[in-house]
Amino acid sequence: MPWFFPEIMYAAPPFPAPPATPLHTARLVLRPYLPSDADEFFRLIQENRARLRPAFPAREAATPTTTAAGQVLTQFRHDWAAGRLYVLGIWQQQTQRYLGDISLKPNWAPPVTAEIGYYLAAEAEGHGYAREALAAVVGFGFEALHAGRLLIRCRTSNPRSCAVAEAAGFQPLPPRPRPWPLNTFHTSDILYYSLRRPD
Repeated sequence: MPWFFPEIMYAAPPFPAPPATPLHTARLVLRPYLPSDADEFFRLIQENRARLRPAFPAREAATPTTTAAGQVLTQFRHDWAAGRLYVLGIWQQQTQRYLGDISLKPNWAPPVTAEIGYYLAAEAEGHGYAREALAAVVGFGFEALHAGRLLIRCRTSNPRSCAVAEAAGFQPLPPRPRPWPLNTFHTSDILYYSLRRPD
């Protein structure tokens, strides 16, 4: 489960927010959340808190109740309109089952870089859904957001997530040095992946 680079900074988007049009894949529908999605959104986080907390601590902490979940979804809509964050829920087309979440956070400083973060419910992993959703969002990032580069980071302890990034064509970046004295006592457990816009 990738998560977001804290160093990515914001700037004003150079164009209006893209339409909140669902993205369709062979098996999935990816779309911005509706107010009526709050119960499902909360339930997935509630049932996967221990798994999500290391990579998505802010998301997990902001969703202690269904009411809070609704407030988070409202913020997502504001973020989409402002160009701060583009969040899409992931649903299985045939069953309409809610599976997880995928997001893009752009920096808007040219060349535009957007970071992708995603998670699935535990029972949805291992079926290729993450790869399918990521492929759709890569197209959204390059075409709708005009990004020059997309970023993902994963923990070394999560080889499944690394495999998802690599299957989508993301290339590993050189390890980032840790500031002293942290590098004296710890080795980095984070892998960074990048995908550049096709020529």
